[in-house]
Amino acid sequence: MAIEQRTIDFIPEHERHGSVKNLFSIWFSANAQITTIVTGALAIELGLNLWWAIVAIVVGNLLGGIFMAYHSAQGPKLGVPQMIQSRAQFGVIGAVLPLVLVIIMYIGFFASSTILGAQALSAALHIPQDASIVIVNALAAILVIVGYDYIHQFEKIVAVLFFLLFLYLTIRMLTEPFPAHLTSPSFSWGPFILVVSIMASWQLTYAPYVADYSRYLPKETSTASAFWWTYAGSVVGSSWMMILGTIAAVIAPKQSEEMVAYFGNLSGHGMAFVTYILIVFGVLAINTLNLYGGFMSVITTVGAFTKLRVTTRARLTFIIVVGIVGTLVSLWGQGNFLDKYSNFILLLLYFMIPWTSINLVDFYLLRKGNYNIDAIMSRDGEYGGVNWIAIVAYVIAVLVQFPFMNTTYHVGFIAKQMNGADIAWIVGLAFAFAIYYFPMRAKLKRSGISQGLGM
Repeated sequence: MAIEQRTIDFIPEHERHGSVKNLFSIWFSANAQITTIVTGALAIELGLNLWWAIVAIVVGNLLGGIFMAYHSAQGPKLGVPQMIQSRAQFGVIGAVLPLVLVIIMYIGFFASSTILGAQALSAALHIPQDASIVIVNALAAILVIVGYDYIHQFEKIVAVLFFLLFLYLTIRMLTEPFPAHLTSPSFSWGPFILVVSIMASWQLTYAPYVADYSRYLPKETSTASAFWWTYAGSVVGSSWMMILGTIAAVIAPKQSEEMVAYFGNLSGHGMAFVTYILIVFGVLAINTLNLYGGFMSVITTVGAFTKLRVTTRARLTFIIVVGIVGTLVSLWGQGNFLDKYSNFILLLLYFMIPWTSINLVDFYLLRKGNYNIDAIMSRDGEYGGVNWIAIVAYVIAVLVQFPFMNTTYHVGFIAKQMNGADIAWIVGLAFAFAIYYFPMRAKLKRSGISQGLGM
């Protein structure tokens, strides 16, 4: 392993390495953490009983995982980070629109996860939470600085530890007394579809950076293998953790409001310290990815307007700056602000759904994986500054979702008529596909670009 030197640049074939099986461990570890568990508890809070909550969790992750795994399969084919690849659809300048939203999301998720990790570290070492926030984020920054190989190695090791920990906690939880009336309240389609949408959206949040961790794999890595190892790791990890959160909300509704403390107590006195430390490692597993993707998205945004040369020093500077911003948000946002910010981030997820659709349609159906990497890196290349077909499709697809949304900040009139059911993400995917695919196909035909080449 070597300290990573590259950022948003193309990974040449002689530097490609690693096993596609590592994609399972990185995405299992990214999901085997306390934030995922807290998200799972929402299924009970939104009105589902235990059994229907479990079904909604599994269905949502199975559906959403399809899209994120297809993004992962792009990495070996192109050898560039996910968001810089979207310049081929939106143009070098046009791609800044989704990039800015992605950066806000990264910082939000980074800050939210940090709070939970800091709670665990404070409980383990009996130190102030502010100090714990700084320590957790400093450890994440160190992992991002050493880079890709070390991140994969860390995620591979902790995947085994997380499996053992959560297997133990699952057994402990299932031996706890369950309420007598697990089937109440009665089933309702509105909350069920809403929970499916939340869980599917959880998977879609990985779409903007999932290919970042497959881009060093050899180019001959098959699409199927990259897809299935990513899909399995993410869906298994997220579904398992979310189901644990759901069970916790049923058997200990009051205690599980403080999920970190609840799992520490559940593990037993002799295991509490180990549980807290592994919860910190779980936060590191996801926050390292958030910071890694965040600093590369900032570089991609800055590089769209300047001829940026990313030296080792510049790489280090971007990592530290983004890390400091995320840490300040964590310190400042403890309490109500961060709760509100998290709800705002959930609203922003709807803005990423059309981007996912446009990116996948372009890669798999239109250009079939054939891109000019040099042009992606330059505003003067064939992809130009702005692709208005993508921008218009993106904006329209975002807007048509609003009547179907059910969020803290906005409940659409169609969602109200559907008893709270949220199908906005399905509408956004479909509209972005239709509005982008047909005019873009016509444009490519006029340009004489072949669409028949395989990957």
